[in-house]
Amino acid sequence: DGRITHLPRRHVWTAEGGDPAAGPDRGRDWDRDYWTLRHVPVDGASTGPAPAPGAPVSGTPAASDATGPGIRVTTARFLLLATGAYERQLPFPGWTLPGVVAAGGAQAVLKDSRALPGRRIVVAGSGPLLLAVAVSLAEAGAEIPVLAEAGSYAAYATRPGTLARNPAKAAEGVRLAGELLRYRIPVRTRSAVVRAHGTDRVEAVTLATLDREWRPVPGTEVRIGCDALAVGHGLVPQLELAVTLGCTLRTAPDGTPAVAVDDQQRTDIAGLWAAGESTGIGGVELALKEGRVAALSMTASLHQRGQGHQRGRGRTTTTARQRRFADLMAGVHRPGAHWTHWLTDETEVCRCEEVTVHELRQAYELGARDVRSAKLLTRAGMGWCQGRMCETAVTCLAAGGDGSAPLAPARRPLSCPVSLRDLAESAPSAEPGSGT
Repeated sequence: DGRITHLPRRHVWTAEGGDPAAGPDRGRDWDRDYWTLRHVPVDGASTGPAPAPGAPVSGTPAASDATGPGIRVTTARFLLLATGAYERQLPFPGWTLPGVVAAGGAQAVLKDSRALPGRRIVVAGSGPLLLAVAVSLAEAGAEIPVLAEAGSYAAYATRPGTLARNPAKAAEGVRLAGELLRYRIPVRTRSAVVRAHGTDRVEAVTLATLDREWRPVPGTEVRIGCDALAVGHGLVPQLELAVTLGCTLRTAPDGTPAVAVDDQQRTDIAGLWAAGESTGIGGVELALKEGRVAALSMTASLHQRGQGHQRGRGRTTTTARQRRFADLMAGVHRPGAHWTHWLTDETEVCRCEEVTVHELRQAYELGARDVRSAKLLTRAGMGWCQGRMCETAVTCLAAGGDGSAPLAPARRPLSCPVSLRDLAESAPSAEPGSGT
């Protein structure tokens, strides 16, 4: 009947095959046909009333279990993962100073409340997001003394066919370049912030020219005064649920992991689809198109159950060429193998647990060759963000300083922070719908 239940501001913290109401005798058959998701509200969000039976799309069980003040359980025949992404940060000396903010975070706060992180803001890092951030900040009245891009925009010219087949993307780049000229924002490519200076907050940054492997070139340093720094190196797909469910991953051209899917957005797990940034960073237009492909495929499968293998409408030519452009973009802005050369032993890598480069290098000498081993020896990644801020750097340092080491997301029993109260109230002994 096409009805949809929308549960805003909630995090799914675990997903598994099977229905808690089915009982042990339903076993394997049920596991193949249903998914169970447990979710909690974002901090401060109202839990709202429990969804009414029959509210989900026709053919799926109702989301009817509220096992406590925050926890809920939803069952479904099919599951689409569209879990988005988070910003990738590469640490440098001084990056923990007040006034140093994530580039995407600065843009989000600006859109939400029209607040600026400062009046004179350096924008730095790598990726096309920096262009939009710099323009947005300038439009809001900030002075942008420089936009420092660690990569090279000229690298896009190595794939003229991909550019020609994506004229809208090329036009967007030209438009943003025009806006940079309009606001007189100087752009430095092959450059990075290698140090932030300040006492109570950032007061200046040091820029350096980078070689092709992102090593700072001696003698190229220049100091620029500022009261804020917006920095970021692209996005990383958020894959906790996908990894927990056992999805096969692929390595994107920028070294980040992404869910591997077919032209229907199907994963290699029966009944499980993925779309958007979880399948590789590509932007909102591509995410919407992939979501539509997945929805059509899921609907076709739902209405044809028991009538053999069915296929919905696959990826269109437009979707395929946008994905190719996204892969080009990822390759152009992939961090160089030697970006770790700008780190000092005193540089904090894990902000939550205050773990330094020196401690991680010591862990490497003791045999830590992966993120898990480094975590066990140093506590890096064990804080509130669960490694989202430091995972890239810890991965690279655990690889002996190889800045191009691909990320290998760990399997986690919980995909987001969950209170002990919610865990206790969602114990298996609780009967669905009992509220206990």
